[in-house]
Amino acid sequence: MGAIFSSLGRTITAGVVILVVIALIAGTHGKMGEHAWWAFFFRWLHVMSAVMWIGLLWYFNFVQTPSMPKIPDEQKPAISKVIAPTALFWFRWGAMATIVTGLLLAGMNGYLVQALSLQKGVHAIGIGMWLGIIMWFNVWFIIWPNQKKALGIVQVEPAEKAAAAKMAGMTSRINTMLSIPMLFCMVAQQNGGL
Repeated sequence: MGAIFSSLGRTITAGVVILVVIALIAGTHGKMGEHAWWAFFFRWLHVMSAVMWIGLLWYFNFVQTPSMPKIPDEQKPAISKVIAPTALFWFRWGAMATIVTGLLLAGMNGYLVQALSLQKGVHAIGIGMWLGIIMWFNVWFIIWPNQKKALGIVQVEPAEKAAAAKMAGMTSRINTMLSIPMLFCMVAQQNGGL
């Protein structure tokens, strides 16, 4: 067991193997050619991606950012040079995977245009989609470019570095705020919450 849990790759592989075993026992493999199965599969990928994305968003805002003033200065480079760049990699690609799988799912289920145009009957998911798109845009075009400056990945003057850190932090807080109604709208669509 130690060999499995000592490697993230082996841990993920073991999780997939368990999933396949459960699917085989449940007999879902016979349904793989059906539209409903693929729609479910993309919904699962969408949720998995969203857990990665929003989990990291909340980690940054609930854990890392509030903890930084408490960390001694000599230890801060471990965060800014090792942990933050890796977390930001998974953060932005989690955002991308969430948007792509969500749009594919909406297209597969035939409500993409209706939801994006906020038509009655799919307005909850449409609002959630627009909030998610805004958040995705913020990640890729505001947070990440500014974090590269703040972390020293892109070299800039100290004043620009401070301004970039402030902009990235503020935009991250905006995304945290938007994540609350976004998640509500996503769940509300199939559960009658709006």
